[in-house]
Amino acid sequence: MTTTTAPLRVIQWTTGNVGQRSLHAILRRPDMELVGVFAHGADKLGVDAAELAGGGAPSGVVATNDVDVLIALKPDACVYNPLWSSTDELVRLLEAGINVCTTAGWINGTKLDPAERARVEDACQRGGSSIYGSGAHPGMTNTVALALTASCAYIDSVRITESVDCSTYASAETQRAMGFGCDPATPGLAESVRRESEVFAESVAVMADAMGVTLDRIDFDVTFTAATGHSDLGFMEIPDGTVGSVYGYHRGWVGDHNLISVGFNWTMGDHVVPPKPLKHGHDIQVFGAPNMRTVIHCLPHAEWDEEGFMGLGMIYTAMPVTNAVPYVVAAPPGIVTLADLPVVTGRPRL
Repeated sequence: MTTTTAPLRVIQWTTGNVGQRSLHAILRRPDMELVGVFAHGADKLGVDAAELAGGGAPSGVVATNDVDVLIALKPDACVYNPLWSSTDELVRLLEAGINVCTTAGWINGTKLDPAERARVEDACQRGGSSIYGSGAHPGMTNTVALALTASCAYIDSVRITESVDCSTYASAETQRAMGFGCDPATPGLAESVRRESEVFAESVAVMADAMGVTLDRIDFDVTFTAATGHSDLGFMEIPDGTVGSVYGYHRGWVGDHNLISVGFNWTMGDHVVPPKPLKHGHDIQVFGAPNMRTVIHCLPHAEWDEEGFMGLGMIYTAMPVTNAVPYVVAAPPGIVTLADLPVVTGRPRL
């Protein structure tokens, strides 16, 4: 696979927590030319991209919500960063020949209804385009885990755990969907969390594919731990007795052998002890010969101190997708995953 040396024409779709960091990076990459920005909020329409990215010299590109205008720009790629993907939006972009790189809960699209996924695949073929999904977790964690397996004579199992305090992620809607603040005995709560986190199951399937393994099934298990006191986080409250810790895995099986587990050890508030101690990062373990383990910590940089932990996490989420743009543009049409691309790297600042 080769990538072009000419600057790629790119549009940025949304400028929220993740999209702002992607937009900031695109504006500073010599191999990309920002040609358009999509924004939902009326307050962002007509605003220069540089301002939306956090400052800098005006770019001359202003935000719009007119999809036809963006498609008419004939971009090579779209960095697509809403919280969740819209199949209708993806199809419009892909059938127009625009390659899509996304963080929007997409790894290989298998959580979609088969007919919906077929629409995406058909749009890729008609447009000669590709779609790729990644992020921090799932995404970068799966790539690192697979790299560690290269050091093993054989592999018994792989386990990836996002092990963090989520209290600084101020999204009450997202946190409640994952069970936080709910009665642990709420009927259907485990199934709700399974659906909300199903993208982790997609990453299990992609890892198995990269290792040349056919899984017999992927299932899910979760443990809810109740808070022993009341926590007021500002954006939401975790009352005493409600869910303060969510510990769960999507697990891929070959027969009765659990080969791949991808999940989370998340806490909210000060009054809960999770089933396993927090690692404050991504804990990646490969069990085999030899056993391999690493914990990915997202650490501050002098230039980004003002971002705080969650701000750095947004950069960490955005960049595996933004940096993949040249590779996805060069890929054959269709749904592509980390199993299909060469190692995606960042750009040196020289």
